[in-house]
Amino acid sequence: MDSPWLFSPDLIVLGLFLIFSIAFLAHSGAFSNIARALIHGNLALQDGPFSLRKAASSYENYRKLSTNESSRMRVASSSILRSQRRLVHQLGYSQKLDALDASIHANAALTEKIARLAHHDYPASFPITSSFPQKSNALSGDVGRVREALKHFVRDWSQEGSQEREKMFSHILEVLERVPGDERKEQRVLVPGAGLGRLAWEILQLGYDTTANELSYYMILAFRFLLSPTATNRVNQHTIQPYSHWFSHQKSNNALFRSIAFPDALPRLSPAFHLLEEDFLLLQPPSPTSPSPHAFYSSEEITSLDAGYDYIVTLFFIDTSLNVISTIQHIHALLRPGGT
Repeated sequence: MDSPWLFSPDLIVLGLFLIFSIAFLAHSGAFSNIARALIHGNLALQDGPFSLRKAASSYENYRKLSTNESSRMRVASSSILRSQRRLVHQLGYSQKLDALDASIHANAALTEKIARLAHHDYPASFPITSSFPQKSNALSGDVGRVREALKHFVRDWSQEGSQEREKMFSHILEVLERVPGDERKEQRVLVPGAGLGRLAWEILQLGYDTTANELSYYMILAFRFLLSPTATNRVNQHTIQPYSHWFSHQKSNNALFRSIAFPDALPRLSPAFHLLEEDFLLLQPPSPTSPSPHAFYSSEEITSLDAGYDYIVTLFFIDTSLNVISTIQHIHALLRPGGT
C-alpha cells in the first residue's frame, strides 16, 4: 500500500528543524550572516562573527574596550550613597579596580601582539595605508571572545591546565594509541573545531599525520601566535591574567588576579602537522600526498576525490553545529572507507 505521507517523516523533521533554526536566528537579529551560513554551510564570512578582520580588531581594541568597562564600574561605585561608599572603600573595592586596570594593561600587551601578527600574516586583508594601532568599529561584545581566548591559552597551553586536558583528552588518545606505532605515520587524523590546537598537537606526538581545522579567527590568531617562531620562541615566554574579568567564583583577589605563564610546549607546523583555516562543511578529503611543510592551506590546495581521513576527532565540536545533520553527513564524506 502506498504511504499516506507525501514526504517521508525524515524529510519533514529536517524541514521543521531548518525552519525553526532560521526563524530563531531572524528573531535574534542575526539572520543576514548566520542564517545564510546555516543554509549554505559557510560561517567564514568576510565580516561575519568569526571573521579575520573582526577578530583582529577585537584583539587590537581589548585594552580600550576593557578600560571603558572598568571606568563604568568606577562610575557606578561612586554613584551610591556616601555611607555606602565608605563601606565599599573599607572592603577595598577601589584597590580591586586598580588591580583590574593593571591586569588589563598586562593582557593588552599580548592581545596587541596578536593583532600585529594578524596584520603581518594577512596583509591582503587590511588596507595598505593602515597603520597599527588603527581606529576600529569593533563592538563591545567582541571583547568577550578575546577573553575566552585568553582562558584557552591557560587550558590548552599552560601547566595549570594539564589536569583538565588529561580528563578531556585521555579517552581519545587511548583509542589512537591502540594502533601500532609503525602504522600511525601513514594514517591521517582531522581535528575540526581545533581551537588553539593542543589536542591536535598531542595526536601529532603519537605519530599521526594530523590536521587541525578551525573556523574562528579568534582561535586561529591565538594559535598562530604560538606557532610563530618570531612571536613565541621559548617555553613559558608569555604571562597573562586571564581570570581578572570574572569577579565571581574566585576564592580571593590573589586567585582572581593571578598570573599564568604559557606555553608549556612549543607547537610548530611540520610535514605531518597542518592547519586548515576554513569552515568544516567546506573541507574536501586530503590527497594521498602530504602538503608541503611549514605552511597554511585552504582545502582547495589539498583536495582529492579518492582519499580521506582515517580518524575525525570531534571533541567540543558536533554540539556547536548550527546544522548537526549536515555536520554528521560531512564527517562521513571526509572519512576513508572504514574510517572512524
